[in-house]
Amino acid sequence: MNGRRGDLLAQVSDFEVRLLRLFRTVVDCGGFSAAEGALGIGRSAISQQMGDLEQRLGLRLCQRGRAGFALTEEGREVYQSALRLLGALESFRTEVNGLHRHLRGELNIGLTDNLVTVPHMRITHALARLKAQGPDVRIQIRMTPPGEVEQGVLDGRLHVGVVPQAAALAGLDYQPLYDERSLLYCAVGHPLFYVDDATLEDHRLDAQDAIAPTFRLPPEAQARYQALNCTASASDREGMAFLILTGRYIGYLPDHYAQQWVGQGRLRALKPASRHYALSLASVTRRGRRPHLVLESFLAALADTA
Repeated sequence: MNGRRGDLLAQVSDFEVRLLRLFRTVVDCGGFSAAEGALGIGRSAISQQMGDLEQRLGLRLCQRGRAGFALTEEGREVYQSALRLLGALESFRTEVNGLHRHLRGELNIGLTDNLVTVPHMRITHALARLKAQGPDVRIQIRMTPPGEVEQGVLDGRLHVGVVPQAAALAGLDYQPLYDERSLLYCAVGHPLFYVDDATLEDHRLDAQDAIAPTFRLPPEAQARYQALNCTASASDREGMAFLILTGRYIGYLPDHYAQQWVGQGRLRALKPASRHYALSLASVTRRGRRPHLVLESFLAALADTA
């Protein structure tokens, strides 16, 4: 397909926009079969429409077959362009709807993993209020690492995000939501699980295999990890929990998230009086953003939950 001449897409019609929405859903779901439920059509229909899109663009967008679904290099670039186009269309519709003061449109929100167990539930309450105010609002939540949340807000793919607050990035505004406390945990089967804290020496603790996060953290939290023997890493807190639960690593987890396993007797905190740190969680929006009634309504609801 790449050998065809330019000007293959002289204009973008409603039909191409519909095909690009289908393409976005297929990529987000990870393949044709997984997208069937989200799109409400069968795999053969999805394949045919994907073929129509590739024909119109003159590009091969993905590999599909027994080896599984994978984007081509051109497919990755078209996906990013499609996100920007669809985001711009949604922003236009939201702004026009805002002229009529009708709460309609989308709220694309990116969240750091495992915030659902935070007792305050400010995000949940704000989303409930938003839905009550605008029954037609479509809420789309993406669970991604903090760095991807911030990048998504910067490039417009996300309207708002919630991340652990480290050094602020240029172009973003941060509003503190709440603090969470992280403790150092090990799992049943680990050599330290039954060791009394009173007899557990720091040098022995610091010699254990530990997990470090790859996302940004404030200096206090970074210092906690620098004291450990970090031989593994994870991009999010769920990945850290997976490794801790093997019984072969120690690592920090938010206490609200770890509580489910502590209650089951599968995790224990190691020297919690001294091995802990606090992390501020903040909402993040793009500085200088255009008016967006759905987003502003959500942010107002979020502020009211304080």
